[in-house]
Amino acid sequence: MKDVAARAGVGLKTVSRVVNGEAGVTADTERRVQEAIEALGFRRNDSARVLRKGRTASVGLVLEDLADPFYGPLSRAVEEVARAHGALLINGSSAEDPDREQELALALCARRVDGLIVIPAGADHRYLEPEMRAGIATVFVDRPAGRIDADVVLSDSFGGARAGVAHLIAHGHRRIGFIGDQPRIHTAVERLRGYRAAMEDAELAVDDAWVSLGSTEPRRVREALAAMLSGPNPVTAVFAGNNRVTVTAVRELAGREGPVAFVGFDDIELADLLGITVIAQDAAALGRTAAERLFRRLDGVDDAPARTVLDTVLIPRGSGEIPPAQEVSAQGRRPR
Repeated sequence: MKDVAARAGVGLKTVSRVVNGEAGVTADTERRVQEAIEALGFRRNDSARVLRKGRTASVGLVLEDLADPFYGPLSRAVEEVARAHGALLINGSSAEDPDREQELALALCARRVDGLIVIPAGADHRYLEPEMRAGIATVFVDRPAGRIDADVVLSDSFGGARAGVAHLIAHGHRRIGFIGDQPRIHTAVERLRGYRAAMEDAELAVDDAWVSLGSTEPRRVREALAAMLSGPNPVTAVFAGNNRVTVTAVRELAGREGPVAFVGFDDIELADLLGITVIAQDAAALGRTAAERLFRRLDGVDDAPARTVLDTVLIPRGSGEIPPAQEVSAQGRRPR
């Protein structure tokens, strides 16, 4: 800064004002300082700035999987809010591993991020209590924290699944399958609960063979789907618990003889062109709401932890409106 001040013929305070975007500098003086900065290749020392101000102007985001399309708009929304507050976003993925989540979250804390947004993989987040007491604002998104009180922003997984299954029931289906994620995951449990609630609302029994929770790996999903669609009491419709299940199920159903109705939780790319009925959640709104809550905390808001639930939307596109096979035959339609 001394070199910049000497070259521009100004004092150190003037250089500081220009670098930090503060008022009180004439346009001509600012131009001379900027020219000196460019000529000398000056870069602000953010580490020194942190020592003075006690803030790093950075926030961390712990995702489940950076490759999952659902997290793209969520991460982008967090980044946009962070940028509007002059902060840098640093993110990483837990790969749905609780130990990796803890390692990543604590590594971000060790780098003194001002706040954390976490999509939890684990069920016990007491490891974050010392960091939160030390002033690191923390907000959970998509799933609640385990064993601590903290802000959380969720989609209405229960209500969305209930509406999706009710939609299939309204189109004549009585045997409806459910394929979801692993049972330790909050969203999978809530969506299964919504499925069961819709079936109970319609006074329909649920055969254990119609429900499958587990890995979203394609092989597991294919096997679960094949089991539901075979045997003496096959399902006539399927509800998929998330986007990865939907992608595999749609590929499998495309090659089958006979109609099978389908609704998926989460919208996916090209779903509109493929005619896939979905329960859509707004991933960008999840990220934006969580980030706005985080920065309110950083601005000093000290109220009780809040639980925010965002609505989902049923989007009918054709696959969820297919009637049961017996009705198709009765109407003289060709099997699809």
